[in-house]
Amino acid sequence: MKRPVPVESASAFIDEKIKELGDWRGKTLAKVREIIHQADPDIVEEWKWMGTPVWSHGGIVCTGETYKIVVKMTFAKGAALKDPSGLFNSSLDGNARRAIDIHEGDKVDEAALQDLIRAAVALNLKGKSKPKPRRASSKRAD
Repeated sequence: MKRPVPVESASAFIDEKIKELGDWRGKTLAKVREIIHQADPDIVEEWKWMGTPVWSHGGIVCTGETYKIVVKMTFAKGAALKDPSGLFNSSLDGNARRAIDIHEGDKVDEAALQDLIRAAVALNLKGKSKPKPRRASSKRAD
């Protein structure tokens, strides 16, 4: 079983991945990464699942996968997010996830993507702030 990459070095792994790609996919991943950090300066970069960049705040916000013809941003709780700008264009049938496929030459709507990132973070944090149900006490008052 592989151990997760320490948070401190995840950013270095993402830097290296961008550099290794060396084409439009690297530039796109770098741009998406910049937009994510502009939307939420407190976001944490992680490196999971055999080389997938992951951005988290209160839980996974999104991943940044690269394939031959697409850079895919998958939002872990995308189905629960409002997407008034219609950025989601992939994985639309799932119960939880939604994705944005970015092809070579596509222009990313930065403001809409930042809104989506902020909404995903807010959803994660909302889930964290729910009070835990109280357990019934086993003590009897005599």
